[in-house]
Amino acid sequence: FREAKMGRWLELSNGHKIWTKTVGDGSGLPLLLLHGGPGAGHDYLEPLEALGSDRPVIFYDQLGCGKSEKPENRALWTIERFADEVQEVRDALGIERCHILGQSWGGWLGIEYMLRQPVGLQSFVLASTSSSIPQFSAECDRLISELPEEHRNALEYHGARGEFEHEAYAAAEEVFYGRHLCRLEEWPDCILRSIENLHHNTVYESINGPNEFTTIGNLRYWDRTPDLGQVKIPVLITCGRYDELGPACAATLQTGIPNAETVVFEESAHVAHIEEPEVYRRCVSEFLTRNDD
Repeated sequence: FREAKMGRWLELSNGHKIWTKTVGDGSGLPLLLLHGGPGAGHDYLEPLEALGSDRPVIFYDQLGCGKSEKPENRALWTIERFADEVQEVRDALGIERCHILGQSWGGWLGIEYMLRQPVGLQSFVLASTSSSIPQFSAECDRLISELPEEHRNALEYHGARGEFEHEAYAAAEEVFYGRHLCRLEEWPDCILRSIENLHHNTVYESINGPNEFTTIGNLRYWDRTPDLGQVKIPVLITCGRYDELGPACAATLQTGIPNAETVVFEESAHVAHIEEPEVYRRCVSEFLTRNDD
């Protein structure tokens, strides 16, 4: 019980340690969670602990964030190394067969991992993600163009000058996030903790950039759309109607993955598992149960 509550440490092959926790003891295959950010940590995924009534649910903080070690070596912050890390977590925990849910950046990481054709991967949930950073960036530009003129101009003017801390830019950023990140009037503590994890996080800055809609990090040209046909396992694609990684990105995934289904949550933005928790958990639970065998 203490281990389940407090978590445990795993040592990676590079000598660094990451934190992980398993909840639930249902008879279904384990579900491994890949959090977003990159660098957000597991915190905002905590509502998915409820899936533990059906199966073990495994959380971990990727290297460089949350409770895991935060080395200064920026060469570690690549999608390829993080995909290696997913397999190391499975090996260390003895997870021979499992499902995986990857949310946002966790979906990009998940696609990279799926394309390696790992043994024992039963199904995948791609939550609020895409197969292409250029498409994501184009969608963000479209959403910015629909903001009130004052905020649109602030993002465009100060963003072009790299003035991401400017008061007007920050105010416009908050409006964007209120529309397309989480639409709840009061954000729960689990999201606030993940946002704190992202503050001046070198993983986020190296891979993504200064914020959600300024992707200038080392993943800016990443596009796995042409490779989606190689994914052979069942895939559930989820997104919110108002998501920054919304229906257009989901449609590209649906078209490319042979055995995929899509669910759009009509009252949600980027975190449907928080904005519509009961219906979201039911949807994911039914998909995983169908694909346990």
